Amino acid sequence: MNGRMSKKENDIFFLCSLIEFISRETKNKRAYIVNKLGEEKINHIYCFADVYHSENIKKVSCEFIEKAKIEIGEFDNVKECKYSLPTYFDIGKIYSKIILAVMKNENLEVSEAVLKVYNSFISDKIDNYNSAFYYDNVKNLIIYYYEGMPYDKSLGASYKNKI
Repeated sequence: MNGRMSKKENDIFFLCSLIEFISRETKNKRAYIVNKLGEEKINHIYCFADVYHSENIKKVSCEFIEKAKIEIGEFDNVKECKYSLPTYFDIGKIYSKIILAVMKNENLEVSEAVLKVYNSFISDKIDNYNSAFYYDNVKNLIIYYYEGMPYDKSLGASYKNKI
């Protein structure tokens, strides 16, 4: 593969980046967005990610905001960010790697893994851009996800040895 993502990885990356974009546009938590989209629309986005990826992401997000009847919320982690703001692609990459691990470890389909990860405690942790959580190594984030542990930087080193 020469360092490039497979089509599956790239399509999940786009799906997660779109979820992040929609969340920012509508000021909603990521769990709310995936729950409003539901399995059918998540699968649709995933199946046609290569087509949607070539379109303007704002146009695609508007389409799904309308289809899923997503309302404007009050969660604005972008406005609350005091440091360098990660792009929606930065966050999409983090979520996509966690989702790929969950799919592999639990033998889940894309939509099942997406709903499971975004509805877990880790989603709120990743979406706090004022913490260092989302900067951590993705392998550590996967461990935190499976351990169900709240993030504690002092535990980081001990977990790194278990990967």
